[in-house]
Amino acid sequence: MAYLLHFALAHYLLALYFIMTKIAIPHWQGRVSPVFDVAGRVAVSEFISGGVVRHGDILLESDDPHVSSAALSSAGVEVLICGAISCCYERALTSAGIEVISQICGEIDRVLDAYAEGRLSYYRMPGCRGRHGRQGRHGRAGHGRGCRFRT
Repeated sequence: MAYLLHFALAHYLLALYFIMTKIAIPHWQGRVSPVFDVAGRVAVSEFISGGVVRHGDILLESDDPHVSSAALSSAGVEVLICGAISCCYERALTSAGIEVISQICGEIDRVLDAYAEGRLSYYRMPGCRGRHGRQGRHGRAGHGRGCRFRT
């Protein structure tokens, strides 16, 4: 009995997560942009009651990671699904409370459907492994020397 109650609660909480999740995807010609850092716009969508509602685009007019992350955060974005991303942008986004799912490629609509169905790994960029596909030369996730992130 306790197992069924625990399972029902977990299922309910998972359903709530998808009901109100706002997702941003940088795009170019209907596909996920290969590199977030130079993307000019992101498509913002929201999962409401199991369906996807597209809200439009947010223009990213600055090349400053903090300005871009503030723009997404102020729009209520909770998850960013993108292709490649530098450590500076990734850290700025995660410090703003935005979950980053990187190394994803494909058509936006298919990627959104895959995210909702829990099969986003099918859209991982070729050659990528690991949690976010960011494996260093020594087989561990890491950030390059070029990152100059300040908190």
